[in-house]
Amino acid sequence: MAESTAATKGLRVDTGAAGAGEAILHGGDLDAARAAFPGAPEPWIDLSTGINPWAFPLPPIPADAWARLPARGAEAALFRAAAACYGAPSADLVAAASGSQALIQLLPRLRAPGRVGVRIPTYAEHAASWAAAGHAVSGVSEPEEADADVLVLVNPNNPDGRLLPPARLLALAEAQAARGGWLVVDEAFADCDPSASVARFAGAPGLIVLRSFGKFFGLAGLRLGVALAEPALASALRTAIGPWAVSGPGLAVATAALSDDAWIAATRARLADEAVALDGVLTGAGLTLVGGTDLFRLVSHGRAPALYQALGEAGILVRRFDHRPDWLRFGLPEGDKARQRLAMACNRFDF
Repeated sequence: MAESTAATKGLRVDTGAAGAGEAILHGGDLDAARAAFPGAPEPWIDLSTGINPWAFPLPPIPADAWARLPARGAEAALFRAAAACYGAPSADLVAAASGSQALIQLLPRLRAPGRVGVRIPTYAEHAASWAAAGHAVSGVSEPEEADADVLVLVNPNNPDGRLLPPARLLALAEAQAARGGWLVVDEAFADCDPSASVARFAGAPGLIVLRSFGKFFGLAGLRLGVALAEPALASALRTAIGPWAVSGPGLAVATAALSDDAWIAATRARLADEAVALDGVLTGAGLTLVGGTDLFRLVSHGRAPALYQALGEAGILVRRFDHRPDWLRFGLPEGDKARQRLAMACNRFDF
């Protein structure tokens, strides 16, 4: 999202564009990519989202999950599975919605307008959602220096993978709580490294943790986001979200996935190996690694805009950034064939 509104003026946010002077492309927007690069070969390789390309295998879904409204027992089972998977102390701290984006848009409406600091550069939707709800939003580099009622951090950060350690985050949450405020920690990419998560401290005053189910489990189309917060706020969130927030099939799939410890452990190992393999392709092509997680890598090069264009013409979509035209973000290719196609496209480019 562009930084065009007065409330977000000065924020350096995570936006992507099809090319110099062209409309911004959101990650995963293959329809727009096909329009921007009409001669590109099919099938496209979409590396623009940071979503695990090896999705959790869908379990059998009971027929009544399709035919009936979602049952309270099924929702309660999801809350228990989410708390256990993320390490939260209790299911009473869990609220769920149809995607973390829904939670990002809802949270600003649970407080009177105030001052909000967003650690930058990062994902644009946080600043946009708080501004749309009437809050005064500013970008901050050092969160301890922010004079804000609400402080928002993405950890690991998107797009550079920067991490703040749990001890520092807990100190920030304590400081925010002392002033009647919140610390919102978006952990959309934390599944690969649970030691970096503060989910196990959910319930601490002032701390709100957001988790995105679809990225690590590779099921973004299911649309499930989880918030972890002290019981009164979690209850207020559940009330604001309303009944039947997650579909019956979604409850069945997500509960099974969050409970599958063996798949989760194996996937963490696989993603780590695949990220290393991607590093070899990118550095071998002359790109400089500047950050990332095991779900994406961020690189820098002076000719990044031209490389973005060349990759698009080759049917490969990556993420670029208007505030840092020398950056490109690459998700994980789905196996050897896609990785080789990426390597060929990079190696054909005249650096």
